[in-house]
Amino acid sequence: MNKYFLLILLFLFPFLLNAQTSDLDKDYELALRPSKATFYSAVLPGLGQAYNKKYWKIPIVYGALGAGIYFYKKNDTDYNRYRSAYKRRLAGFTDDEFFGNGSNPAISNDGLIRAQNTLKSNKELSILVTVGLYILNIIDANVDAHLLQYNLDENLSIKPNIDFNKINNESNFGISLKLKL
Repeated sequence: MNKYFLLILLFLFPFLLNAQTSDLDKDYELALRPSKATFYSAVLPGLGQAYNKKYWKIPIVYGALGAGIYFYKKNDTDYNRYRSAYKRRLAGFTDDEFFGNGSNPAISNDGLIRAQNTLKSNKELSILVTVGLYILNIIDANVDAHLLQYNLDENLSIKPNIDFNKINNESNFGISLKLKL
């Protein structure tokens, strides 16, 4: 009888250990969730939001990054237009698009230089904004994954409270905290 009991105990012992470590694995998986979301969002913007099941944020991420890239390309194109016109003027040509009609240019050489400087600054600013939005995407995925670990239910609530005092005809404002156990 003792042999069989010992065999059964030895056979079930790994399963009992596995049952105990499954709770630890669940906690370990929850602890890794923010790092996974951060990694996914760093590899492909919006993938961390998809991992967190916040699908509505993905178009916002791509819209923001797309806007930054669009403004960079637009400023780069305009910068190249002004730069090539300025180079042609230095070479002695007067047939650029900014010269205008007649002998007086619509935009002077100094104006072309100022436009180049402004567009170059706008290009650099577009790059910084796009990189900032990319980093914000990563931070959003991380923070959102951290917040998903907390159990929020209706047992804990904070609500504004307005109480009318009939004796003094005054309203009392406050915040009430309700905790159901």
